Amino acid sequence: MGLRHLFTRLSGHPRLRPRTVRLRLTILYGILFVTSGAGLLAITNLLVRHNTRATLPASLGDTSISIIHSGAPAGQSLPGSGSDTHADSGTTAIAHATAAAHTAVLHQLDVQSAIALCIMAAISIALGWIVAGRVLRPLDTMTTAVRRISATSLHERLALEGPDDELKKLSDIFDELLGRLEKSFDAQRIFVANASHELRTPLTRQRVVAQVALADPDATVESLQAAHRRILASGAQQERMIEALLTLTRVQAGLERREAFDLATVTNQVLAAHRPEAARGGVTLRSELSPSPMQGDPRLVERLVNNLIDNALRHNMPAGTVEITTNSRPGQAVLTVHNTGPVVPDTAIDRLLQPFQRLGPDRTSHGEGVGLGLSIVQAIGDAHDADLSLQPQPGGGLRVSVHFSAAAGLDGG
Repeated sequence: MGLRHLFTRLSGHPRLRPRTVRLRLTILYGILFVTSGAGLLAITNLLVRHNTRATLPASLGDTSISIIHSGAPAGQSLPGSGSDTHADSGTTAIAHATAAAHTAVLHQLDVQSAIALCIMAAISIALGWIVAGRVLRPLDTMTTAVRRISATSLHERLALEGPDDELKKLSDIFDELLGRLEKSFDAQRIFVANASHELRTPLTRQRVVAQVALADPDATVESLQAAHRRILASGAQQERMIEALLTLTRVQAGLERREAFDLATVTNQVLAAHRPEAARGGVTLRSELSPSPMQGDPRLVERLVNNLIDNALRHNMPAGTVEITTNSRPGQAVLTVHNTGPVVPDTAIDRLLQPFQRLGPDRTSHGEGVGLGLSIVQAIGDAHDADLSLQPQPGGGLRVSVHFSAAAGLDGG
């Protein structure tokens, strides 16, 4: 069983599972050091044994010759067989003594190596605990900051300092996420407040009209009918408001599916439905619709075109014009709606895209809008990864361009 497999099994055991990353890193550091230290000592021990065994025979030979020569007096030769036997026994005794000493030295080396390994293992675990703590210190800082941050303190940031490493990048990404959440929460709070106000207004109007009609002692059928018509008109406004809110909420959740369709075909259908309204208001509709294949949700894109044309007709002038064009560019399907009307300040463009934001009585004189038209347009555009551009015209009116991504393989450029 490998050490890695053993460590994995031990770390997975409920009673032996380390509770913190720091402890796991410390154990891992200790295991790696002990493994590498034991391997190094084993290799060193094998090399020592091999080298000492290789040099023992030559040493013993030299020693035996010295003993033989030193055992004879100067100028005399050694006796034949007796001297040889005495020399052989001396050599054997020395060899046994040397081998025993060699074995004892190697044993002592093993013991001392094991003791040194245990000492260094303890030191490595202590150092591993310290190093792991220093490495994970930024994570502790991030954890403390994240626990402190809540929905009411999204303006705070981790702002982790230090080298541009993985932890710093993680901190920066989290800060960007907090920025997006803060922006989303702020927009949501403003939206809820504005929606509550916008829905409360027609309800109050309905109640007042009904109370006045009921409190009038001289009420006639005609006055009651007029009161009911005003209540119905207020209810219709609420219905449009609720429908717009539901559409905005659904679009902000993202697209469920995408399909290929022609932007020009959708725009032509919307134009056909708006021509009677344009004729009643004395506004001329001009269109130049070139095939513009794209991919997305055709119903939502139809709502986007409807809102833009409806906005262009509502905020226009007598004998004014609305020009609608569609065309295809490399990788894009482009819709442009240009209308005449009152002058729109450059500083008001961003505000027009916010829910329930209007420029004043000259843009709401018809009293039919709910203040969500361009907000829904922007939300639908964002869901389709489209670029929305609003350009005020010098003589009055607004030019709105929406650049959609064309369907794959259907680019018309």
